[in-house]
Amino acid sequence: MKLSRRNLMKLTAATAATGAIGLPAMAQGIDELVIAYNVPLPSWDPTTGPSAVNPTIQGIYQSVFDQFILQQPDLSPAPGLVTEWGWNEDRSKVMMTVREGVTWHDGSPFTAEDVAWSLARAANPDTGNPINFIWSTLENFQAKGNTVTADVKQFDPTIFKWMYFLTGYVLPKAYYEKVGPEGFEAAPIGTGPYMVEKFERNAFVRLKANENYWGGKPDFESVTIKFVTDATARVAEVESGNAHVTLEMPYEEFDRLKGNLNGVAAPISDIGMIFINDVDVMLDPNVRKACAHAIDKQTIIDRLLSGYGVAIDTLQTPEYDAYDPTISVAYDPEKAKELLAASGYGPDNPVKFKIQTTKGFKPKDYEMIQAVVGLWRRVGIEAEIEVYEIAKHFELRAADALAPAAFYNWGNSVGDPSTSTGFSMFGPSPHSVWDGEDVIGMIAPLWGEADEDKRIDGYKAVDRHIAENGLVIPLLQYVQPILSAKGVTVTPHASGALLPHLMKRS
Repeated sequence: MKLSRRNLMKLTAATAATGAIGLPAMAQGIDELVIAYNVPLPSWDPTTGPSAVNPTIQGIYQSVFDQFILQQPDLSPAPGLVTEWGWNEDRSKVMMTVREGVTWHDGSPFTAEDVAWSLARAANPDTGNPINFIWSTLENFQAKGNTVTADVKQFDPTIFKWMYFLTGYVLPKAYYEKVGPEGFEAAPIGTGPYMVEKFERNAFVRLKANENYWGGKPDFESVTIKFVTDATARVAEVESGNAHVTLEMPYEEFDRLKGNLNGVAAPISDIGMIFINDVDVMLDPNVRKACAHAIDKQTIIDRLLSGYGVAIDTLQTPEYDAYDPTISVAYDPEKAKELLAASGYGPDNPVKFKIQTTKGFKPKDYEMIQAVVGLWRRVGIEAEIEVYEIAKHFELRAADALAPAAFYNWGNSVGDPSTSTGFSMFGPSPHSVWDGEDVIGMIAPLWGEADEDKRIDGYKAVDRHIAENGLVIPLLQYVQPILSAKGVTVTPHASGALLPHLMKRS
């Protein structure tokens, strides 16, 4: 099944005639909605540690905690716990209006103090927020009535986007200060649509509907999210009826089952990319560029992903603010051979390095890297595959200890180039393993650029420089497959977050 970009943007695949494979015929018969999820939850604090910047976990966090600003399924911002936001005229201060009448899961009132405290905590480097360098651009947080203000220490044009992005969650000031980090981990509370009823680490979390949720009580009273990291096992869960919803399965399995189940497959904001670490042979530009030119991205998408994907050559998808369709890195194996030959390499004397990848975290992730390694072998590149868990990737990336090449899916649900190219390629960022001074010098002035057109054009120039020098290898924009039982309608979120409160009985 080969899909054009236009078709992918419109794609929502379907529900066919009734078929029975052990699932309840109607959602009304489901007392407890069971979701087979593809990654376990390491921590309940959505603002600290490596898990806070793992896009795949955000759906669980957003089920329990609310963000400052709500992000709708099409990625547009909407009033959340903060209903109005903006800068003063000279951009020296930010101002926010806080929603009234909201309660925490323990019944205590949510107030502007919670918002001010959450922002101050995120801005404090001692609390371990991995995006602290964003939040610390604000200071002197003040709550008065239902209004929160803060002084702008350093202007960041994306500060409000982060309020509906990674670590942008509001936590309960009084409760957290009472129980401390360990107590909060043991019994987390938020203002979100679901409350934590039971949690077995590496096994499951059971959620109970928040009847007083300001956005309306969810359809399903009880939701169990089972952590099933193996894609084949997730398929078995939903096919047998042990789970009612699952995601991220092989596309041939999605095509096979979507007639008997409800199926939706829509493009999301995640991309598949290969980090290049500036160590060992990757210090040679000929090797890096040869690696990029030797990969036939479209064929990999067509053959391994059944056409569900969009080939890309920069860290921007067509929906991102700084997407530039003129930046292209062609599949050209002959050019790859010439580049390698210039550095003394070839099929008889291959360049050797290690590439790391997950296996089953994303559909065909390991198989895609196998295909890449096979294509590399043809031109004179011998890469050894090492499989790691996604948590290990975060650990190694934070320590700047990834292999010379490492496959990863990068999420950017706000579509801003600072959160794709910026953080993944800016050397001082904890999310980057490329430390080149040229890229650092190009990106550094863009963090605080107030002229939006100039900022976006600046990132386009960075993307072109990166592509021309082979500093990273973007592969594709993902299409997320989701299967659900008949009678359960899943509203896909373009961020890739699987949100139980958006699931309805039908």
